[in-house]
Amino acid sequence: MGRDLRGYRHSLDSSWIISGQGYQKTVLENGIRVITEEIPYLKSVSIGVWVTTGSRDEQPHENGISHFIEHLLFKGTERRTAFDIAREIDSVGGTLNAFTGREYTCFYAKVIDKNLPLAIDLLSDIFLNSLMDVKDVEKERMVILQEIKMVEDTPDDYIHDLFNRVCWGDHPLGFPIFGTTELVQSFKRDQIYQYFKENYQPNRIIICAAGNLHHQEVVDSIRATFGQLLNSKRVRERVRPDSISTTNIWTRDLEQVHFCLGTRGLQYNHSLRFASYVLNSILGGGMSSRLFQEIRENRGLAYSVYSYLPTYIDTGLVVVYAGTSGTSFQETIKLILSEFQRLKKEPFKSGELEVAKEQLKGNLLLSLESSDNLMTRLAKNEIYFQSYLPVEQVLRGIDEVEEEVVRELARNIFDERFFCLTVLGPVDGSGLESDFLTEVRP
Repeated sequence: MGRDLRGYRHSLDSSWIISGQGYQKTVLENGIRVITEEIPYLKSVSIGVWVTTGSRDEQPHENGISHFIEHLLFKGTERRTAFDIAREIDSVGGTLNAFTGREYTCFYAKVIDKNLPLAIDLLSDIFLNSLMDVKDVEKERMVILQEIKMVEDTPDDYIHDLFNRVCWGDHPLGFPIFGTTELVQSFKRDQIYQYFKENYQPNRIIICAAGNLHHQEVVDSIRATFGQLLNSKRVRERVRPDSISTTNIWTRDLEQVHFCLGTRGLQYNHSLRFASYVLNSILGGGMSSRLFQEIRENRGLAYSVYSYLPTYIDTGLVVVYAGTSGTSFQETIKLILSEFQRLKKEPFKSGELEVAKEQLKGNLLLSLESSDNLMTRLAKNEIYFQSYLPVEQVLRGIDEVEEEVVRELARNIFDERFFCLTVLGPVDGSGLESDFLTEVRP
């Protein structure tokens, strides 16, 4: 599309504006970034308050506090009870929700375009005027403890938390986003409130909206509410982690063995990120991927097997997950390691590269038909690139990926020195690590 982005200072105030076709960005006086993409043909609007604070920004004794805050902001304000908040969004058929990640937290709403003022009012109210009442802290503490138990009772979810703990060691990226039972039980209301005030500050807030909207109307509404926020003096330092090469086994009486096998990957904005997307698609990113076809379709060893790319601002991973039987576990590991070697050494099969590219482009283009995906894309572009990446630029980046670049990337990341294996299920750990090391270091 070739957007001609231009930055200039607004004549009426000290905020900054960047504009382009459909995309506009205004930085308010207190540092809050307001970013919109106008899509006139959509009937919906999605708007999110993104805070670049997540579980990796917590100290060990604070782990889980960001997630706790996410819950508490929906429990009532001076103007609205928790029921009022739920009823108002339900009364217009909208969605109001939130999620906490390792590097950000998001509070968002999706509504019909005419109800955007209500969505902004609700988000502003819960973010700026949450009471965080002591009684609500205690009730929500019980909810979060149940949430932790639910994850621990779901092994195909829980294994990923265990893997992160092992892979990142004592670094905050290894902390579980929900925290632990002991820590959640220890949090006090004043501690939670103080953390919120110090860390959810304007220079970490990005408010993104996409759909049938007008940028200036959104800016004016946000300025009238979020414009009152003052910056905290707290300085945040993020330390880049080192991944740990190790094998860990959690023995549990389950029907399946669940495991994650991972290695170091690329950071979110790495220049080779498009090659890593292609590599992941070929390895385990879909039903036609090598792992799915070989392990599930050809051999019937697993119902669920896939690969994925956890990426962060300064690091990343390549991870393979599978759930299989105790008797098939070792064979499944060998097959995955074999695919790593093939990606490093052998030419791709005929048409394999092209299929992976088309899969990536199709997934991207289909996602753009939803205002909430468009809104999320705006936010992540700002968080990780500090700019807007036109869709055409991403499609071109995928198209330009060459086979040899993907294979060279495979040679660099599938290095046995950085392999990390985490296992959960009915497995006898004795001898497993030595067997695994024998496989990866022939």
